[in-house]
Amino acid sequence: MSKNPSPVWHPFTQHGLGEPIPLISHASGARLHDAAGNSWIDAISSWWITTHGHAHPRIMAAIRAQTEKLDQIIFAGWTHEPAETLAAALMRITPDPLTRVFFSDSGSTSVEVALKMALGYWFNIGEARSRILVLEHSYHGDTIGTMSVGERGVYNRAWQPLLFDVDTIPFPHEGVEQATLDALDAACTEKPAAFIVEPLILGAGGMLVYPAWVLAEMRSICARHGVLFIADEVMTGWGRTGTRFACDQAGIIPDIMCLSKGLTGGAIPLAVTLCIEPVFDAHYSHDRSKTFYHSSSYTANPIACAAANANLEIWRDEPVQQRIDALAGAQAAHLALLSRHPRVANPRRIGTIAALDVTTPDSGYLSNLAPRLAAFYRERGVLLRPLGNSVYVMPPYCTDATELAQVWGAIADSLDTI
Repeated sequence: MSKNPSPVWHPFTQHGLGEPIPLISHASGARLHDAAGNSWIDAISSWWITTHGHAHPRIMAAIRAQTEKLDQIIFAGWTHEPAETLAAALMRITPDPLTRVFFSDSGSTSVEVALKMALGYWFNIGEARSRILVLEHSYHGDTIGTMSVGERGVYNRAWQPLLFDVDTIPFPHEGVEQATLDALDAACTEKPAAFIVEPLILGAGGMLVYPAWVLAEMRSICARHGVLFIADEVMTGWGRTGTRFACDQAGIIPDIMCLSKGLTGGAIPLAVTLCIEPVFDAHYSHDRSKTFYHSSSYTANPIACAAANANLEIWRDEPVQQRIDALAGAQAAHLALLSRHPRVANPRRIGTIAALDVTTPDSGYLSNLAPRLAAFYRERGVLLRPLGNSVYVMPPYCTDATELAQVWGAIADSLDTI
């Protein structure tokens, strides 16, 4: 077996399969380019992060300007203007009860922060509550804590001895939503610390969609039992589900909210965990032992914060919501046409995200169909990365009608070819 001559070890990549790894030289809008002149439509927003398009001029300009002023500074006991501006801007667009902003650098770390906030809250107020409730098929990241609150499977079984136990609530499949609510209600009577959920759609779990009224009921149950409600909006935030935040569609306010990916428009890593005042107050003390002991070296990196501020300015100044609405409508139309294909099962859409299952004997995350489909799309100038036999389209909001037609045309061709 020959090995890739490059020393780079890529994430979620089985190098032993010898699959080609394109070398991207530059990107703009919805397209990725290599030095040989080939291009690909980025139909999954480079793992769900790119919102306005690659190399957006306003975000790139903000990054360049910030590099001339301040690149990095310790954030423990020090601060800087880009972080203060960003925190204030987030306060203006998130619900009032979310009063505190804690910076980190990825979706996984924002969730780790949320879990530690929740456990720290109960510990500091003197209540022995440490159990976490999770939703079936969830994914919250690849660090130890986030794997613990995610679905257990082939992608984390090597580290099972390190993962802590959780209580799992069944996914609210259509027609049996009440079973989910009843299970959550029963689990909450045992006084867990928190319930963490991806609002409205589970991403890596297969783009599984559930209705806003279920999310609202889950929030209500947690509030009734005094269980902290954590909304992981890392993927769902910044317009993906049709509104700026998925929680908006259910009219709910979580106790803790995690944001990343589109926070900087997808240009540079940054994350935040927002929480209600009582969670902060539980750590506020003259007693240094109650300090929230969490950080990373690049917490609130000034360059990343500048990119995020530019992103929020784009949301304020440009017709972002109209672009989202237009893309959502176009996605719905393409999905409706393809849903008639005999190999398509469970077509589903929420906001700008559309997904379908391809009927195959080996369904599931390790379906042999997935790499064959990905290769097929790559040859046709489209970046799609199926989740097992589930194909999803989550493009940047700048994707035009011609580009979107090429994406869906490739999917249609694959159904007749593979």
